Amino acid sequence: MGGYLLRGRPPGTPDLTVTQSGVEARPAGTPKAVGIVWALLALNTLGSAGAKTVVTLPRSLIQMATMGALVAAFALALALNLRLRIRPSAFVLLLTLLLVPSVISSANLEVGYGALFRCARLALFVGTLWLLSRWWNGDVTFVRYHIRMYFAVLVSVAAGLVVSPGTAMPEYYGGRLVGALWPLTPPQIGQYAAVIIGLTVLLLLGRMTDRTSAVVIIVPSVALLALTHTRTATLGLLIGLVLAISSLVLTSAAARRFFGWTVLIATVAAVAFSSALQSWYLRGQSQENLSDLTGRAKVWDALLAAPRTTGEKVFGVGLSDKSFGGLPIDNSWLAVYHEQGLIGITLVAAMIAVLGGVALLRPPSVPRACAIFLISYCAISSYTEAGLGDASPYLLHLALAASLLATPAPAATPLPTTAVPRRRVPRWARR
Repeated sequence: MGGYLLRGRPPGTPDLTVTQSGVEARPAGTPKAVGIVWALLALNTLGSAGAKTVVTLPRSLIQMATMGALVAAFALALALNLRLRIRPSAFVLLLTLLLVPSVISSANLEVGYGALFRCARLALFVGTLWLLSRWWNGDVTFVRYHIRMYFAVLVSVAAGLVVSPGTAMPEYYGGRLVGALWPLTPPQIGQYAAVIIGLTVLLLLGRMTDRTSAVVIIVPSVALLALTHTRTATLGLLIGLVLAISSLVLTSAAARRFFGWTVLIATVAAVAFSSALQSWYLRGQSQENLSDLTGRAKVWDALLAAPRTTGEKVFGVGLSDKSFGGLPIDNSWLAVYHEQGLIGITLVAAMIAVLGGVALLRPPSVPRACAIFLISYCAISSYTEAGLGDASPYLLHLALAASLLATPAPAATPLPTTAVPRRRVPRWARR
């Protein structure tokens, strides 16, 4: 694939070389194995439940693969960072504190031994992020890792659509696109497509990739997003891009041109294709079903009305499969309240607030715009998707935002050298 969107151009932090004249800085890129660790983290968050696949994969086998990927990610990150050098990160610190209510509530075994397993998974996930924080330098290195991994996932989705169109667009999902080779649901595919579309557009505006690479990634991703009929991902993409590009408008002529043309084209399309867009948005549902958020509101009302002890209100009932009464919760805030209580909600809200506040304080740049896009997308998706309180793609998106908002490592300063006095040479010796 052409361009350096996929090849990368990681500047990294400078290494220090000790010489006789002091300390000199020499540039060194982020190790390539760090990209493998990031890909393994993304593989772990793909999940094991979803649509039916062409070749039936036992759920136990998928769980072994995803959990094995997390263990491998932690081991490889530890091997790359044996001296345990980490960078301060308020986001990862708050994520670490989230382990406290998770463990306290899960220790009651109210939701079974699976809660302790999920706590261990979250601990490994957080530990790996701490080890990777050494290479968080406020550049777009990890953005490229993110795009590569999720584009590879979308390639597998497209391959499944070609191999077995009936399996990839089943009737029990209303003809929406699912993963036919790996069990992925339409919201998952829509999320991955929306995220890499937004990040690639921002890299293109910042001239950090060429047009050929951007087209190769954006065009098929838009097609897959449309086939999923995922409203949350589409709205998150549009609103996130508007906020991200707005942060570049004052400093980037390319962003101003893109923003102007996008508004013009969107207005014309909304007028010319209003009926088609409305039909796509409704997905054949009635207005009543749409206002009920496809049955989600009933689950939310039942969850909030359920009796709880003081301990359950404060610490939750423990990490579960994000369901209540056998139905998915599909709301990050209610899922966190159910599993980690009011303390969990406070910590998750603090994570979003800290990232958003830091992003507003940073000067305009492409990394800052990418971070704003990711934070906005996760905040919007949290209303109809769960995942902010456990190891998930949404936490990985926010971790990427934290890496983009990290301050660059300070340049090395040379050590002071002591002047050596010159010896006086006698006149006869000069002759």
